[in-house]
Amino acid sequence: MIDARGLGPGDLIGTMDHFRDLSGYGRATISEAARLLSDRGTVEIRPGRNGGLFVAAPNPIVRLRHTLLSVRSLPTTVADAIAVRDSLEPLIALDAARHRTKQDITALRRHLTALRRATADRGRFMRANWSLHERIADITPNHLAKAVYLTMTRCIADLSDNATPDSTTDPTTYLHHRVEVHAELVEAIASGDTARTTTAVKRHQEAWPGP
Repeated sequence: MIDARGLGPGDLIGTMDHFRDLSGYGRATISEAARLLSDRGTVEIRPGRNGGLFVAAPNPIVRLRHTLLSVRSLPTTVADAIAVRDSLEPLIALDAARHRTKQDITALRRHLTALRRATADRGRFMRANWSLHERIADITPNHLAKAVYLTMTRCIADLSDNATPDSTTDPTTYLHHRVEVHAELVEAIASGDTARTTTAVKRHQEAWPGP
């Protein structure tokens, strides 16, 4: 409807009653559809007598998300994605150290426990690893940095799915080493010590490069 009618930011698309009458769906279904469109930055929901669904003005976070999604569809290498992620990791980790709450610390330690328990299965270990890094990134108030970091993390995860493990390194030794590296990163963030966190990030990036 936005495209067909040539609507622009701020233009009324229709009222909720209009969409219910047009589609035949119930109030709850229309409300959920409107919420999803709002979350994606397509529409703005305005309540009240003169309210309804309006074309949303472009949001910088939404534009960035769309740009990053288009980048993920290109023939990106793991090395490219790792380079971008690693450049952001100090910022993400230091923000986590500065802004972590008791709830964050508890959650990070819970993710670390899951990582420890996953060392018998490399696929499970990798999933636990990505979850831990995503939880660290959730702490930062820098939404732009978080959006880029999480997209690069997921890009690396996707591109690494079919990668052949390094046969020169014993898998068990490697995974246990990575657990200890991540344990120090978590405890550095929990301590709020930025110098310790910086050192933990460097160790994470330099020792046996990996996730």
